[in-house]
Amino acid sequence: MTDQPEDPGSESGLVGALEVLRARLGALRLPLETSGVGAARTDLRRATDQLDDYLLPRLRSQKAPLLVVVGGSTGAGKSTLVNSVLGEVVTQPGVLRPTTKAPVLVHHPLDARWFSTDRVLPGMARVTTSGSAGPGGTPSDPSRTLRLVPSEALPKGLALLDAPDIDSVDTANRELAAQLLGAADLWLFVTTSARYADAVPWDLLLQAAARKAQVAMVLDRVDPGAEATADDLRDMMVEQGLAESALFVIPEAELTGGMLPEEAVAEVSRWLTGLGGDAEARGRVIAATRDGVVDSLVERATVLADAADEQQAADVRLRHVVERAYADAVAHVAAATSDGALLRGEVLARWQDFVGTGEFFRAVEEGIGRFRDAVAGFFRGKPKEAPQVEQAIAHGLESVVLDAAEDAAERSYQAWRGDAAGAVLLEGLELSRTPASLRAEVTGQIRGWQGDVLELVREQGAAKRGTARVLSFGVNGLGVALMIFVFASTGGLTGIEVGIAGGSAVLAQRLLEAVFGEDAVRRLAVQARDRLRARIQAVMDGQAARYTAQLDALGSAEAGGDGLRSAADAVASAASAERRDRALATDSASDAAPGAPVEDLAAGRGLRGARVRPAREMLAKGRSDIVEEPVRKSFWKRMFGEGDR
Repeated sequence: MTDQPEDPGSESGLVGALEVLRARLGALRLPLETSGVGAARTDLRRATDQLDDYLLPRLRSQKAPLLVVVGGSTGAGKSTLVNSVLGEVVTQPGVLRPTTKAPVLVHHPLDARWFSTDRVLPGMARVTTSGSAGPGGTPSDPSRTLRLVPSEALPKGLALLDAPDIDSVDTANRELAAQLLGAADLWLFVTTSARYADAVPWDLLLQAAARKAQVAMVLDRVDPGAEATADDLRDMMVEQGLAESALFVIPEAELTGGMLPEEAVAEVSRWLTGLGGDAEARGRVIAATRDGVVDSLVERATVLADAADEQQAADVRLRHVVERAYADAVAHVAAATSDGALLRGEVLARWQDFVGTGEFFRAVEEGIGRFRDAVAGFFRGKPKEAPQVEQAIAHGLESVVLDAAEDAAERSYQAWRGDAAGAVLLEGLELSRTPASLRAEVTGQIRGWQGDVLELVREQGAAKRGTARVLSFGVNGLGVALMIFVFASTGGLTGIEVGIAGGSAVLAQRLLEAVFGEDAVRRLAVQARDRLRARIQAVMDGQAARYTAQLDALGSAEAGGDGLRSAADAVASAASAERRDRALATDSASDAAPGAPVEDLAAGRGLRGARVRPAREMLAKGRSDIVEEPVRKSFWKRMFGEGDR
């Protein structure tokens, strides 16, 4: 047998580039419901399947037999055709639909090792006619099992795979049929005169034409007088880019022993026998399909890269609305704690109870020395009322934070619900309202901040020797004053509140300046505000994470499609170089050894109806007269592009 020579280095660059592309496709996630994502997910799955099931195995094993996948519509007679050309029952047609469950791969006995390993279709368990499982694993799922059947009828180097119906009512069968067709070197596509124009088969055939897959059509079960359907089908093939594909017509006939009459399948048998006996022809089929798959993968990878970009854009969009909502919540709290809004109601009342309006104001008017004495006397006399002010501040601040968080949750929910990518992520989750646990978290953060303020006062007091005695009596009181000063601006207050709150703020400021000095008070206020903002930010970040964690879990924020485009470009460059080298090698081989002899087709029993001549006579006649079929040359030319049609 004169198999195509195998040069381990000739495709190494292409194989390496395809392996990188396979890794990028394997890492691609399309979890968000963006425009057209359903089709993209299907294409991603089929692209990775075709790389694993066909392209990489084929490039690594150039001498592997040519795999002809027999596919088609429900009830088209695929299994009957396979049995009929072999002259033995290797696959069981069924009365019920769907028919073929576990696909059957028929091969020459000497080719068994090519298919008993996971070289091709690695995800499928192997079962031989004896029932033993191969390397694919235990066949717990018949639809994921590949049954291997040796047959002397097939020429060595050629295998037939009977696939499930492409339009099966069983979704798993349809997916498997598409996967098997994607693993084919050559499609033998079977349809009937009643269903040859159905949309589902033509969807797959158009995909095949687009990637220049090698296809032959069988029009089965043609009733007498309906032969014109063959002309109509041929016209459709020409219109849809399959003009170079062979078309075989099988008339309606009685089955004998589950098989069609020999003369009904003779044309298909002769064609397959001729293909099986010519290594050069097989090599052309393999190369044409392989090149088409490579080009198709480059195009599909580019489309999938666009889908990845759209996923990234949706991720960014969803995150942005959440981040903006909770950033606005932080800004709202910051404004409420700096515009005097908190110096109302209970906070203002408790502060006035704490400092009064008489002695302190008079001390301010009479001079700083008198004020310092008043400070010392005050904190020795009324420190017990400071916790009441702290508590009022905590209650007021808690309300502001909870309201801001509630508003951010509602805004985020509404934005996601109005976005197709976000709406799906909301299902089963209660994200429109803040959780019950938030109040306790906010309370803890506010108490923590008040502790921060007291610690700032202690640290500042420890740095000033002259105020140690005052601080020993008035840390809480000075801390309360610092909190009031942080909320000191009178923006947002109206009427009499301006005077009251403004006076309270001035009083807090003068009190702190009397103890620490003006610069220290300004620095303390900045530090207190920063620590409050950090704690509020932590609360809001935790609430925003209820949304963004859904995106994090999906991994949709990955690097978009740039890496995939780069890998596709590398495949295109490597494929171009490989084809250039192959063309040069072919030209050299043609010049060196024209008219290489055909293989000996008598090695096998022969396909039923092929009427192959004895090997010695074929070799004497040469390759042009292998099969006694006057129209075979036109099919051959259409299939392999030899000469004019």
